[in-house]
Amino acid sequence: MIRRLFYMSLGAFCAVWAMRKLQALHPNHVARRTLHGAAGMLEQAREFAGDALDGAARRETELRSRFGLDSVDDTNHYDVKDGR
Repeated sequence: MIRRLFYMSLGAFCAVWAMRKLQALHPNHVARRTLHGAAGMLEQAREFAGDALDGAARRETELRSRFGLDSVDDTNHYDVKDGR
């Protein structure tokens, strides 16, 4: 009796496991997971770009202080011909 109960519960467990695996392969579920993954990747790219821009701004400030530049002067005058 115990052996039958064990095998019935094992069979039920395997059936539920197989159903969940098959549902995970359903096109709607796969699309939802892909969309969620793409959104996460986009968020990581935004964070990386923000970190890179912050690092570049810090480095620019460091270089400006080292070379004694206070502000960015517009050295390119586009209305004047300079041979470029």
